[in-house]
Amino acid sequence: MIIKSLDDRAADIEILGRLAAETSGDTRRRIEAELRALQAGLRAESDVAYYINFDLGNSKNWAVIHDLRLQVGDRVAQIDHLLINRVMEVFVLESKSIRTSLKISEEGEFIRYNEWKRTYEGMASPLTQNERHIAVLKEAIKHIELPSRLGFRLEPTYESYVLISPNTRIDRPKRFDTSRVVKADEFVKTIRRRMEEGSATKALLSAAKIISQSTLEEIGRKIAALHTPARFDYRAKFGLNRSTAAQIADPSDVESSSQMTASSYACRHCQSDRLSVMYGKYGYYFKCAVCGGNTPIKVGCGKPGHKERIRKDGSKFFRECGRCGRSELIYTNVN
Repeated sequence: MIIKSLDDRAADIEILGRLAAETSGDTRRRIEAELRALQAGLRAESDVAYYINFDLGNSKNWAVIHDLRLQVGDRVAQIDHLLINRVMEVFVLESKSIRTSLKISEEGEFIRYNEWKRTYEGMASPLTQNERHIAVLKEAIKHIELPSRLGFRLEPTYESYVLISPNTRIDRPKRFDTSRVVKADEFVKTIRRRMEEGSATKALLSAAKIISQSTLEEIGRKIAALHTPARFDYRAKFGLNRSTAAQIADPSDVESSSQMTASSYACRHCQSDRLSVMYGKYGYYFKCAVCGGNTPIKVGCGKPGHKERIRKDGSKFFRECGRCGRSELIYTNVN
């Protein structure tokens, strides 16, 4: 059963794309690199989520949680995918956006091919990264109620895996154990085979911990409820202050003679105000819930040579002029 899906990062992509268009030089290159990394990571997570959902999404014996961010004190864990089964086995999965080639040395060092630089470069060990994730997860799970047997709380066991694109070539060492690094499309088959090959003792211990499907779902939802979405201040990250052209002022700092509020808008066909902002071939427009008609959204700064644009942030829509450094909330979708 799917407890939580991937978070929507469309707003982050839009912000980075807009900032890249409004800057230049080294700042623009750093923003574009950030955007590429974000998009690559999202593609990798989405691909892995597809394989997991295909095999386990409809199973009542597995709880599937995607994109789980946990914060315990000053420690944070961004877990790409989390699986829990009815014997309280928790699989912590780290997906990596390595498209062409990955090398793992005899010492366990990870080296990937950088397509942009056209060279191999070192990277942090995702296995070590997952160990840190599991440490934070264990602390977080201490704060939720788990089932018990004979007065003793049932504690989960934890398994760590790194999932790589099926199209990636992996050069594996002879001595260092890389069995926890698997192709995404082979992962479910891998863990099922491991479970079948387990010892009789392990099978008996697991049988003693079997929980019901409803209890599994309850545990999954309790863990998903600990999710704390990340908030990114990209302007601060790239040093874009108030004097930078790319910096958009806060709505509270803006005075506008052409300010328009939600009550200013109505369907051009039936005059209804039951509108939702949509995006189409020619940009943002209003869709009427009453007659189904479309109404264009017209914005303009009013100053010669200035061009306003519309920015989406979740359900909110802003009109913005980069040259004036102004931003103004103009509409909020209800649904």
